[in-house]
Amino acid sequence: MRKLALAMSALAGLSLAATAAYADIKVGFVTSLSGAGASIGIPYSEGIKAAYEFQSEVGGEKIQLIQLDDGSDPSAATRAARKLVEEEGVDLLIGTATAPSTIAMIAVANELKVPMIAVSPINVAPAEGGERWGIAVPQTPQLMVKVIADHMKKEGVKSVGFIGYSDAWGDFVYNGAKDAEAEGGPKVTTNERYARTDTSVTGQVLKVIATQPDAFINGGSGTQGALPLLELRKRGFTGDFYGTPSLLNADFIRVGGKAAEGVEVSAGPVIVTDQLPDGHFAKEIGLKFHEAYKKVNGKDVADGFSGYSFDGWLIFLNAAETALEKAEPGTPEFRMALNDAIFSTKELAGVHAVYNFTPESSYGVDERSLVIVKLVDGKWVYQPESN
Repeated sequence: MRKLALAMSALAGLSLAATAAYADIKVGFVTSLSGAGASIGIPYSEGIKAAYEFQSEVGGEKIQLIQLDDGSDPSAATRAARKLVEEEGVDLLIGTATAPSTIAMIAVANELKVPMIAVSPINVAPAEGGERWGIAVPQTPQLMVKVIADHMKKEGVKSVGFIGYSDAWGDFVYNGAKDAEAEGGPKVTTNERYARTDTSVTGQVLKVIATQPDAFINGGSGTQGALPLLELRKRGFTGDFYGTPSLLNADFIRVGGKAAEGVEVSAGPVIVTDQLPDGHFAKEIGLKFHEAYKKVNGKDVADGFSGYSFDGWLIFLNAAETALEKAEPGTPEFRMALNDAIFSTKELAGVHAVYNFTPESSYGVDERSLVIVKLVDGKWVYQPESN
């Protein structure tokens, strides 16, 4: 397996490139190695390194992987996407760590007609005229919340307070919770928000407590996702905590400490690969992912975000096999063929989900993509659901 050559990029990122002077297929990867989104952006980067270690060529063609840092800034994500397409000539974009920046990248992909694989959970907008140049790997926010809301309902939770980010991700989780409420899930008693850079959520927490909910659902992510939990426990809230895969992060566990113990979240099965029953779709490929991840990162997987990068790579590899039969890399024809092949993906097993895409939909997962996990003694523990 070829090693990656590391070099500083013009946007303070990394260039992950093959040792050969020329790579037939170019992939541009953008993530947040700095800024407010770095606590989840770095795991995305670690996941793409594992993906490249797992397979760095396809159909006999070598792959060049170029990584840039967007600094958790949508404007920088836009510039990075343009640089990768217009200057580097990439055949595919993958990114990025935050929903606002990913939405910005999708706009570039639509404009320049370059296929994109989003690794952040977003609602993917088609280009003008209805063309689709982007897919989203993660489970949709609505599905993430539906699965945990169904679990809350089974546990007897009738009402739930909400605090989330004051951006697209907070909107996604809140809207998902309201959709679940409309279908008989717990009543959402609040819609409190905070910025990713805030250091206090006291006011928001007091408003949640005033509504006396049975439990609390978190609309944050990573390190900042721990803030509401810490403040709620400090203020004496005794209800249970619930969340989405956005909390599957080592920094969330570290910062949350005892306050985060017992939190239950919907999660891609990758986070508990070794706890899955034999025959589960994610077990075999998940073990291979863990092996590659440990080899290049010197530690085991402790998050769900890196798995999205890995699955995005699997989708790309699968589509590239088909596209190479129709066109040469580096051409508009190859980009079109690659895009068509991505949207024709059928029953592709990854570490998070079994993927199926169609020309009419940028979302390719179902409820098989999520399990319930609980934080016990600082580790995520698989919670098999009874029927």
